[in-house]
Amino acid sequence: MSSTQMCNEHATQTPSPGMIDTKLEAVVIPVCDVDRSKRFYGSLGWRLDADFAFDNGFRVVQFTPPGSEASIIIGTGITTAAPGSLQGLQLVVQDVIGARDDLIARGVDVGEVFHDRGGIFYHLAPEFIASGPAPDRGSYGSFARFSDPDGNGWVLQEVRQRAPGR
Repeated sequence: MSSTQMCNEHATQTPSPGMIDTKLEAVVIPVCDVDRSKRFYGSLGWRLDADFAFDNGFRVVQFTPPGSEASIIIGTGITTAAPGSLQGLQLVVQDVIGARDDLIARGVDVGEVFHDRGGIFYHLAPEFIASGPAPDRGSYGSFARFSDPDGNGWVLQEVRQRAPGR
């Protein structure tokens, strides 16, 4: 059995009695200038949940995107990851064109909407990328990319109807 089959088999298992819920709560985003990043994420309309600064230089700033149960954390002394090293952070939206237009109106440089010729997720190889939304506007098929000031890469993904079990 290949590792892909093992991963897929495990991922589709239904929770068994006694299985503990584990929910993604926060993702640490590595940045070099916390105040600049705080302005950027605030300009997206994300809720500022916390900004704790300590005398020793440790700082934690937390934002939550509208409608999300998960948050991001930026700060100082919280990660050894290089600023800009996170790529492919996904934000699910109902309307990728409308979400892209909203970000542009907020001053964000957002790439064109695209879809993948090969399926419901996107390949990194340019030969699979096609301009515009997926022809059927099916869920999981249309995308747009943008980056924060440090180069951490975000992807808007259009999901109009969630797949069963999601």
